[in-house]
Amino acid sequence: MAPLIELVDIARYYVMGDEKIAALDGVSFSISRGEMVAIVGSSGSGKSTLLNILGCLDTPSAGEYRLDGTNVQDLSDDDRARVRNRQIGFVFQSFQLLHRASAVKNVGLPLQYRGVPARERDVRAKKALERVGLAHRTGHKPYQLSGGQRQRTAIARALVTEPSLLLCDEPTGNLDSSTTEDILGLFKVLHEEGNTIIIVTHEPEIAARCPRAIRVFDGKVTLDGKGSEVAFAKLGAA
Repeated sequence: MAPLIELVDIARYYVMGDEKIAALDGVSFSISRGEMVAIVGSSGSGKSTLLNILGCLDTPSAGEYRLDGTNVQDLSDDDRARVRNRQIGFVFQSFQLLHRASAVKNVGLPLQYRGVPARERDVRAKKALERVGLAHRTGHKPYQLSGGQRQRTAIARALVTEPSLLLCDEPTGNLDSSTTEDILGLFKVLHEEGNTIIIVTHEPEIAARCPRAIRVFDGKVTLDGKGSEVAFAKLGAA
């Protein structure tokens, strides 16, 4: 079976005055369907740029990115937007919930963009909330939820479209240690159910909880292996 994600010599350059800066410089790796992988690196390592490319929010300056066999960089802006809506579920550090909307309306939002009728949206959103343990909070608004419940709502929103990939950007960054354990436990369950999950993080402790981790340093992949080993390896080790 072909990998879900294939990156081949990905580069992303930014021009500042007369200088060309490489945020990514020859990044190559593949991720199989059903894997749970951490991408770990410090601020400025290139991991945020990599996240934007994986999420079809940006395109590489060079190289190839294939998602489920499709060369993403060859797609139009509209086609990339469709890929984001249909194949990628995003989970953000800041939750990105609509404050005046209930949990079920927040979770159903990606389906609204697809043109799914309201009644079907609500049914599917409630099932997604039940899946993350929030069946009793469907009518609550974000200010009525704890931090962990808000992140669970955001995860339900990412899952409601049944995406190929769950892409998580510092998903525990705004949570206390107890709630972080709760959310990591949920990711473990979702992984065991067969979901493909990528967690982008600067925290070695989070990366160590993933079966596999990829360390990014100065725009390059320096380590790729078992999460508990890569997470605490010397910074920039090759």
